Amino acid sequence: VQLQASGGGSVQAGDSLRLSCTASGGTFSRLAMGWFRQTPGKEREFVAAISRSGLTSKYADSVKGRFTMSRDNDKKTVYLRMDSLRPEDTAVYYCAADPNAIVGVVVLEAYRYDYWGQGTLVTVSS
Repeated sequence: VQLQASGGGSVQAGDSLRLSCTASGGTFSRLAMGWFRQTPGKEREFVAAISRSGLTSKYADSVKGRFTMSRDNDKKTVYLRMDSLRPEDTAVYYCAADPNAIVGVVVLEAYRYDYWGQGTLVTVSS
């Protein structure tokens, strides 16, 4: 499975962005998906995760109510809609895929993901 993330950029605080992550190879509907982010000197941080069907999602407390993760299994793509962006959201955002998750499960732990995208940089200025 290869993952290609896109949609990052430089925005002002309060703006919105939508990240996309498109998969190739594998059966996309059998992949639980997640978004993580990382800043220099810090560990990769969980942001959001979605189940194989898209019916279940979970968010980090820091983004709850501002970020929305969704997926389109026909397009083999997951999205992360980010609203009300803050300077502390500045990071490289990575999408990840877990081929081992069962139906209905969301995966929060980075070590459980087998496949990672290349990352897309989001910079939020105050």
